[in-house]
Amino acid sequence: MKIRAIAFNTFKEAIRDRILYLILFFAVVCIGFSRLLALLTVGDRVKIIKDVGLASLSLFGALMAIMIGTGLVYKEIEKKTIYTLLSKPIHRFQFLLGKFFGLVLTLFIMLLLMSIIFLGLVFFHTFKVEWQLLIAILFIFLELCLITSVALLFSCFSTPILSSLFTLAFYLIGHTAWGLEILIDKIKTGFGKALAQILYHFLPDLENFNFKTEIVHNLPIPAKIFLYSTLYGIFYTLFVLILALLIFRKRDFI
Repeated sequence: MKIRAIAFNTFKEAIRDRILYLILFFAVVCIGFSRLLALLTVGDRVKIIKDVGLASLSLFGALMAIMIGTGLVYKEIEKKTIYTLLSKPIHRFQFLLGKFFGLVLTLFIMLLLMSIIFLGLVFFHTFKVEWQLLIAILFIFLELCLITSVALLFSCFSTPILSSLFTLAFYLIGHTAWGLEILIDKIKTGFGKALAQILYHFLPDLENFNFKTEIVHNLPIPAKIFLYSTLYGIFYTLFVLILALLIFRKRDFI
């Protein structure tokens, strides 16, 4: 009950944030730009629209999670409202989970709006509902949940600017870590290869949520891949939330 109250309050605060609508505006512009790009490019226009549209959903959704999520806890500390909240019979884990679910709800609504525009644009070209695109959008949402938890983690002990940089680094590393696998195959056995293997196993792999290429080009995807990616997202998000809670419990607000 308390978590739900904090979540809805966080949601109300988030939808009043003007930066949210600015990012939403640019997302819609990019989705619309995909049509113009398709007209100017040689190739399958629908595939180009799908590719650019899904990439826009992922990128701008991540920016929303980063820009808003990194200030969730810091704003409460800066405004000193955290003292009032924690003086009430509210546990710190309830406060933190309420903030998390509030932002997740906000991202869900924003992603839903962008997806409706995107799917409408695709329908305008194909005159049929591309249900397989919903799979890619679902995993984009799972990725956004993970990024939200990371933003919340950094917000527990750092300023919004540093938290934004850290979370953005997490996002960029997560989408480029796959290159380490290629690097491991090329490095000779030794310290360098061992270090690369350690980094490969510990760094986040956000490409687990990237099914854009397979969906756009109608490539087969084994069911076990969906299961693995879903479990990866759930357990990684839980791990980050637990870490955030442990750090937040150590904070002294007196």
